Amino acid sequence: MKGYIQVYTGNGKGKTTAALGLALRAAGAGLKVFFAQFMKGIKSSEVHALEKLSDNITFRQYGSGCFISGTPEEEDIRASQNGLKEAREAMLSGRYHIIVLDEANVAVRYSLLTTEDLLDLIGLKPDDVELVITGRDADPAIIEAADLVTEMKEVKHYYPKGVSARTGIEK
Repeated sequence: MKGYIQVYTGNGKGKTTAALGLALRAAGAGLKVFFAQFMKGIKSSEVHALEKLSDNITFRQYGSGCFISGTPEEEDIRASQNGLKEAREAMLSGRYHIIVLDEANVAVRYSLLTTEDLLDLIGLKPDDVELVITGRDADPAIIEAADLVTEMKEVKHYYPKGVSARTGIEK
């Protein structure tokens, strides 16, 4: 199977959800997935579900808590660099069909990773591995390198009306 490079970006909801759906579909087909989630370290509902699919999906988080904005701590930078290293090793190991770098675009935005880090990884991608990169604000160079780019556009959201993230829906 030929592997491609997919990017899910934009300010709308659903980028991680799309990557999780792809991982679930792949697991159902017997494929092996390495799912690296940057900037997050909290056990959300999807983490609990993925733990039950550990025969096919290896899920790792590379963050302390849920870093979203501000200035990253040295620990956040170290975690992201470690995540990139482990994702590269997984991609080159021959054991995985799909590598997901969840929130990697946002990690670039906050200087936890660089665009060059992601482009280097893209350049190393074996032909038979699918590489998925998510997160808002994808760098134009990442978009150019991708084979498939989907932009999630927020049209309307209930968060401004005071609706917090709900268990099983957003977390």
